[in-house]
Amino acid sequence: MSKLITQLQFPDPDAAYVTLVEARRGLSMEASAELDTKLVLILANHIGDLDVLREAVALAKA
Repeated sequence: MSKLITQLQFPDPDAAYVTLVEARRGLSMEASAELDTKLVLILANHIGDLDVLREAVALAKA
């Protein structure tokens, strides 16, 4: 049984996308990768469920 929510959750998905794109504007490739790493760790901690994290990792790798 999947615990990972994959249905759209943002009321304004375009704004969410723009937020992620704008966060990288002007950053080097290295700084952008560091931002991504920090963001993943912050959001993984926010989720706080190892089963969900494992599902998300598997989905991202598929």
